[in-house]
Amino acid sequence: MEITYTLNEIDMVAKKLLENLESKVILFQAPMGAGKTTLIKSMCRQLGVEDDVNSPTFSLVNEYKGDSTDVIHFDLYRLETNDQLFDIGFDYYLEKDALCLIEWPELSISFLSDYQCIKIKILGSETRNLILEKLIE
Repeated sequence: MEITYTLNEIDMVAKKLLENLESKVILFQAPMGAGKTTLIKSMCRQLGVEDDVNSPTFSLVNEYKGDSTDVIHFDLYRLETNDQLFDIGFDYYLEKDALCLIEWPELSISFLSDYQCIKIKILGSETRNLILEKLIE
């Protein structure tokens, strides 16, 4: 699935993404400032999360309760080693029955067996191109 959108269309994009997910682990690959967290906030709203959703840049992981599913939001930008990944309980979180949304996922990929990837490209100050890759097993 591929979508070009503006910030005004973010809720529609989030809804469409959630309808097309085939995995409970979603990786977000995009440059800084592309809108990963903004999209995740909108996805969480669509799932009925009432908590304040923000990037877990310093806490590394945030958990949210949704209407029908819980959401675990990772930001792995500051991690450098596999040990650090497991120190935050990464493997424990993956075992939970929750939607796992991972920003800066590069360190985690070798530990995942199935996931989908959302790639976001910046086209202009307000325009983005998003590709949802098919399930990888």
